[in-house]
Amino acid sequence: MSPPPALGPPGFSRRTLLAASAAGVALLVAGCTSSPVDERETVTGRQVDQLAAQLAVQDGLVAAYDAAAAADPALGSAVAELAAQARKQLDELRAAAPNSTPSAAASSSAAPAGDAKAWLRAQVKAAATSHAAACLDQSGARAALLGSIAAGLRGQDGRLA
Repeated sequence: MSPPPALGPPGFSRRTLLAASAAGVALLVAGCTSSPVDERETVTGRQVDQLAAQLAVQDGLVAAYDAAAAADPALGSAVAELAAQARKQLDELRAAAPNSTPSAAASSSAAPAGDAKAWLRAQVKAAATSHAAACLDQSGARAALLGSIAAGLRGQDGRLA
């Protein structure tokens, strides 16, 4: 006698099981590799304008360092490192807002004839406050950059005290 014919598994054929497995793997891979658009990183027109305004604030601060150095050369020498930091921060803001140009300097271009250090310190405080407030309306890297610059300027204020 010959053995009875082999019966397949009940339910699915091998082809059906293989096709379903391939489809499942494709869905799994697609689900794991696609990332949704993070709405927090979408830049609004308002945020672009605010970042341009902060670029003007920082540009004004760099001008304030130059004016203070012109008014009091000894102060200029003492704060040269801080002025360089302010310029670097300006460059970082320009890189974050490549299509923006500062509309107007936020501070006067000449330090008063009196206490240039106190005037400069007031300019640093104002810029730090402005960046800190603007960081709340930004998101992601732009918020982090403004917050970092604000914190750095608070440190400069302390060094000027």
